[in-house]
Amino acid sequence: MRTSGVRAQPSSPWRPQLPETLGYALKRVLLGRPLVTEQLRQQRLSNRVALGVLSPDAISSSAYGPEQVLVELLPYAGLAAFTLLLPITGVILVILVLVAASYRQVLEVYTRAGGSYVVARDNFGPKVAQVAAAALLIDYVVTVAVQTAAGTVAVVSALPALGRFSLEITVGVVVVLCLVNLRGLREAGRPFALPTYFFVAMVGAVIVVGVLRQVTVGLPRYDPTTLPGAVPVHHMSGFVMGATLLVLLRAFANGGSSLTGVEAISNTVSVFREPRGANARKVLLAMAGTLGFLVAGVSYLAFATHSTPYTAGYPSVLSQEARAVFGQGLLGTVLFALVQGSSALILYTGANTSFNGFPFLASFVATDRFLPRQLTKRGHRLVFSNGILTLAVLAVLLLVLTGGTVTALVPFYAIGVFSGFAMAGFGMTRHHQRTRETGWRRRLAINLAAGVLSTVVVLIFAIAKFTEGAWLVVIVFPLLVWLLIRLNREYRLESAVLDRVRRFGASAPQYNRHLVLLFINSVDLAVLEAVRYGRSLRPDELRAVHVMVDAAHATALRTRWEQVGIGLPLEIIDCPDRRLARSVGEFVLGAVEEGSARGGTAVTVLLPRRSYAPVLGRLLHDRSADRIAAVVSRIPHAAATIIPFDVQSQIRQTFPHLAEEWPTEVVERFRDRLLATADAAVTAHNAPVPEPGATAISRLAPGRQVTLEGRLHDLIEHGRGPHRVLIGTLVDTTGSATLVFTAPDALDPPLQTGQLLRARGLVSKAGRGTSPRLMNPAYEVLETPPLEEDEEDEEEAEEEAEEDDDG
Repeated sequence: MRTSGVRAQPSSPWRPQLPETLGYALKRVLLGRPLVTEQLRQQRLSNRVALGVLSPDAISSSAYGPEQVLVELLPYAGLAAFTLLLPITGVILVILVLVAASYRQVLEVYTRAGGSYVVARDNFGPKVAQVAAAALLIDYVVTVAVQTAAGTVAVVSALPALGRFSLEITVGVVVVLCLVNLRGLREAGRPFALPTYFFVAMVGAVIVVGVLRQVTVGLPRYDPTTLPGAVPVHHMSGFVMGATLLVLLRAFANGGSSLTGVEAISNTVSVFREPRGANARKVLLAMAGTLGFLVAGVSYLAFATHSTPYTAGYPSVLSQEARAVFGQGLLGTVLFALVQGSSALILYTGANTSFNGFPFLASFVATDRFLPRQLTKRGHRLVFSNGILTLAVLAVLLLVLTGGTVTALVPFYAIGVFSGFAMAGFGMTRHHQRTRETGWRRRLAINLAAGVLSTVVVLIFAIAKFTEGAWLVVIVFPLLVWLLIRLNREYRLESAVLDRVRRFGASAPQYNRHLVLLFINSVDLAVLEAVRYGRSLRPDELRAVHVMVDAAHATALRTRWEQVGIGLPLEIIDCPDRRLARSVGEFVLGAVEEGSARGGTAVTVLLPRRSYAPVLGRLLHDRSADRIAAVVSRIPHAAATIIPFDVQSQIRQTFPHLAEEWPTEVVERFRDRLLATADAAVTAHNAPVPEPGATAISRLAPGRQVTLEGRLHDLIEHGRGPHRVLIGTLVDTTGSATLVFTAPDALDPPLQTGQLLRARGLVSKAGRGTSPRLMNPAYEVLETPPLEEDEEDEEEAEEEAEEDDDG
């Protein structure tokens, strides 16, 4: 019998439920019901949907890339900046062609997981690959900041009154994106593809109509010198006086931001339908072609209309082009609003791509042991919560430091982007040099050219934009690479120690005696619990010890100890310098040495800890037990155990009517109400509506024969052998009921989480505060969720094994 989604739980199914914390209740309200691992699904995308879902980061950069070129040129080249914009755009498009060709070859070789990190790791080794990892991590952080900032520019260009709240709006958008991704927002499906196609359609209309008007009747032209709030415009001969080589390089570096996001498809090959590599290459070419068309069109219309960037960041160049093309009439105003709306949508959607890419990349790098292991863990809603939170915090910090303006953020952008391009290009160059397949020389030349040009762009950015913020990336980038390698060194050393222990055997050492030392500072419930625990260890000797820093307190403690009558002598050691941890360590070390003379003694140190509510606990104890445990852990043949004891719960149980306990009761009632609200909201949203003839779970009464219809949310297996019990939770729009099966092996068809069931049985009497229960109900599976590919492979393997056994 194969039961999917069952979690083993050996304890009794009738055990009391532990109370939830207020923090968990708040998490349930904000994030929803926790998901189990079996609910992890991945949607395969068609090419059309994939183009819309994976390319908003790249395609949306056409909304601000050409504008950033003009920001650098106008103060030095004057009106000639609009003419210089065209050749600079041409060079950028050439680089786009080379980079796209390079990544197309990446997709030919790496049909499951690509991207510059995997390419560099496979061709240069894991250490060199950390250059690509650092570049991509920086790129993802800056992408969130730039995309949200540019999206806000689109909003305030249409609604200038919101301009003074630009930073607040941008930070708010990042927080919202963080929250919805923590809830498990998946970047797959038609809804997330629509903003991309909407933007392409609207900006494409601006370009087509604009070009037609320009070649027929001509477009209106702005005068940058008379626009209040526009960037400064050089008034002398721009070509001769202002357009120096450094200015041109800075303008080109700014324009390189138009190519961000080109690598997104190579990082997510696994979401494509089969054949993955071929489909991903088609989508990459479509994305590159669309991006090139939009960048060229926006640049040409800027040249034709002299649309000018503003020092405040709004109105944007694209919004001015839309005004010039569509005019001021009613239809033109509607179309202008649609252009701005599409720009904001795709820019914010482009920011959301990083919330998918960064956590997965961080998890991938952490799996290779170059980042902390915490980044590999899935959270409450089966997403990499730690990666999402890290990305949001870093993006908000970057926005606050730069004021949330796109111009200030661009210097941070292209270094990470083009470093990734360079690593992919050089990695594929190395690959073709090693494999020497048919046509390898042509492919090697394409990748080498892409790598060299990308490296040149990085150097241009580092030099030309050094004083405008690139210095920070120039410093942070190598530090991040060093940190990644340093973390890996720590993990490797830890692994080497583990291998050494395994090599010499991990069997338990043989000791002649077991000594338990109980360190106390008072006589209370926590100490009594520690004494009970110490005796349960059945040691050869149990000793109570007090480290004396106050003679009067030590005398009173001994008196109280004898009055309580614990039946254990109390030993007092002097600590004149008040270094508790060191005194305990020396005492334990002496006990170990004394035990060694007797043939070996294992020493266990027990440290009672009184625990309170989190805030109150920090005020009432000084964490000295942690410091003592850290010292004892360094002593061979000794181990420290902290025995926590919840003082507050004991006080409440003994004196439930104390007046000072009412705030806690209020908080707990608030917690319970939050949990009930969260359960009701999730149930109403996800659970099926009971069909006619089925009984609503909320109306169940003990002793009635009922028919239920609902979704199976959880399966837990208790006990072992003949005492195994399978417990499931069935949910409809009105509540939840518990299904108990005392013969799990006889279930046919097998159960799995996510199934839609119709269950018939007798409602048992449930305890207070527990859900209604049906014992061994008859059931019918109405709907089964689709299996993942690996689950399908597992089932096929099981069927083949069964066939082999039959044979």
